[in-house]
Amino acid sequence: MTPDPSSPSPSGTARSGIVLLDKPAGMSSNAALQKVRRALGAAKAGHAGTLDPLATGMLPVLLGEATKIAGHLLGKDKAYRVGARLGVTTDSYDADGSVTGGGPVPELAAADLRPLLDRLTGRIRQRPPAFSALKQGGVPLYRRARRGEPVDVPEREVDVHGIGLVALAGDHLELEVVCGSGTYIRSLVHDIGQTLGCGAHVTSLRRLWVDPFRERPMVALDAVLAGTAPVLPVLAGLAGWPTLVAGPEQAMAIRQGRPVALTGAAPGRLAVLAAPGELLALVEVAGDGGARSLRVFNPVC
Repeated sequence: MTPDPSSPSPSGTARSGIVLLDKPAGMSSNAALQKVRRALGAAKAGHAGTLDPLATGMLPVLLGEATKIAGHLLGKDKAYRVGARLGVTTDSYDADGSVTGGGPVPELAAADLRPLLDRLTGRIRQRPPAFSALKQGGVPLYRRARRGEPVDVPEREVDVHGIGLVALAGDHLELEVVCGSGTYIRSLVHDIGQTLGCGAHVTSLRRLWVDPFRERPMVALDAVLAGTAPVLPVLAGLAGWPTLVAGPEQAMAIRQGRPVALTGAAPGRLAVLAAPGELLALVEVAGDGGARSLRVFNPVC
């Protein structure tokens, strides 16, 4: 029977693949990544989108050959459940920061918030927090902010696909947000507080999913450390990509970096397999069928 290329393998036998870690609170994304990497003995690892130490939820950890698709996953949509406190602002826009101000919380009903949430939906301009991993001059902004240096963060455009109101009680607000890459939920909450005139900051944040893993379960760090967590193959991170199984001569040419023709393949990006379930390369196919390799994978995927 041909194995399902999207099926997980036991973590104790995998050195390349994807772990959908449920990152615990109080841990940086890099610290969580390094724990997974060491537990599984991977030579290299990366992740698909930083989560703040306060945040929990889906952190796709990419091991070995899976690090080659990090750029593809970083641009994917994500969903969050966020809790916020109205009436208090902090320098980091979350509960880990120092209080900088605030004001009386107005009497609010769900109907009062809906127009505001609608204005923050779509293609919007947003200013990331000073306490963020964005870099200026090669230095993360949070390091400059912690040193008390002035930090000027320019606005940028981001995509917010939807904001759902989950709960509203007194000074507590809970939302679900579906957004594009680069959106800062802390900034979104800060902007809500500024518009209401009372200030706001994030008290809890959980990432619910990252495309293309909406229906995939997360695994606890303890399960990874115990060697019982599933590791997904690299192909699981390429859901939605068209695929083609190359012939032996085509596969050899791709591995050697020689030009290859993929007759019949539609122009655009394509995942080429050396055999069913065995990822060989990501290629760009031209109109004449000529293929340019974007990434070539060692035969462990």
